[in-house]
Amino acid sequence: MNASQYRWVIVAAGGLLGCVAVGGLFSLPVFLRPMAADTGWSVAGISSALTIGFLAMAVASIGWGTLSDRIGPRPVLLMGSTLLAVSLLLASLTSSLLAFQLSFGLIAGVATAAIFPPVMATVTGWFETHRSLAVSLVSAGMGVAPMTMSPLAAWLVSTYDWRTAMQSIAAVVAGIMIPTSLLVGRPPVSAPGAVIAPGDVAGPPEMTRSAALRSPQFLVLLTTNFFCCATHSGPIIHTVSYAVSCGIPLMAAVTIYSVEGLAGLGGRIVFGLLGDRFGAKRVLVLGLLAQAFGALAYVAARDLAAFYAVAATFGFLYAGTMPLYASIARDNFPQGIMGTVIGGTAMAGSLGMATGPLAGGLIYDSLASYTWLYVGSWVMGLGAVLMMMTFRPFPKTPPPVASAQAMA
Repeated sequence: MNASQYRWVIVAAGGLLGCVAVGGLFSLPVFLRPMAADTGWSVAGISSALTIGFLAMAVASIGWGTLSDRIGPRPVLLMGSTLLAVSLLLASLTSSLLAFQLSFGLIAGVATAAIFPPVMATVTGWFETHRSLAVSLVSAGMGVAPMTMSPLAAWLVSTYDWRTAMQSIAAVVAGIMIPTSLLVGRPPVSAPGAVIAPGDVAGPPEMTRSAALRSPQFLVLLTTNFFCCATHSGPIIHTVSYAVSCGIPLMAAVTIYSVEGLAGLGGRIVFGLLGDRFGAKRVLVLGLLAQAFGALAYVAARDLAAFYAVAATFGFLYAGTMPLYASIARDNFPQGIMGTVIGGTAMAGSLGMATGPLAGGLIYDSLASYTWLYVGSWVMGLGAVLMMMTFRPFPKTPPPVASAQAMA
């Protein structure tokens, strides 16, 4: 199999890794109420494990990304996959809320951070054309999690106790992610039939890692991703609980999550195609604006049909915007530091995601309502739009080979 064909294997492997990793971490909303009923722990206390997890992801993302630049993606993915399975197993055995928060939150967060930056950085290096579509397809794999891992978790926790269910999820993580990690290799630099097309080089000549991290372009991407993830964090994490509070049964409420995920698949592909055609930045700004109002629409949802409609719209929008950050990053920074750059944006996104679980839990525990969670998400969404509008791409520079030929 040549490089042009194998790059699609990388996309498939990245999508599968993202699906299982995200599904393992985001199974907590399904476990939320059964755990609270069994242990007596508060909804805010249990959901704060995800806040800890996102904070841990934020701290670890840039480190894992930089490590993947240096030693390659495969060993980083193997370490992250193994650690995630171990963390879920440990979480299922805990007897105190603090121990659960540390195992499911801290350890699982560090482990999940090892998946996204290496995968996205690797995929952007394998594709010079159709890059937005490629990263969107990888992200689409992550979007499959609500339609696969969440129903699996719901069935397990409805059939068995939550501890046995979580141990089963740990086994799925280990059985799928560890062998799949072996398929992900470094992108080719130059080879017969290479997929890297000639053209301008992203970023200023000889950009160093430290210069990239200090650049306004990098800082705008970070800030935008923070506000973007803060927009959809609360709605994603608390949609199932919100629906249950409106009188919808748990199994039916989980299907709302699945509808959101199914719509997200379409959003990722459509936004990827639009990004390749009209430019990733332009499409991202419009998507962020629509996402803000999509989050606010949850305020009006009360019955199952309304939840389906809002979830389909919101899932299409928030899922479609997320892969475009990697495409914009690769358009502006060299491949050699892409793990660090994408790790940095993942760090900001994780910090944004950390706001939703705890904020939603505190709001519901205090007011017995999620209304202000969605209003706050709307405000964060508008902030993301304003930040991305300030982004100014680096000017392109001629590739070294082209420069040498011009001098000859």
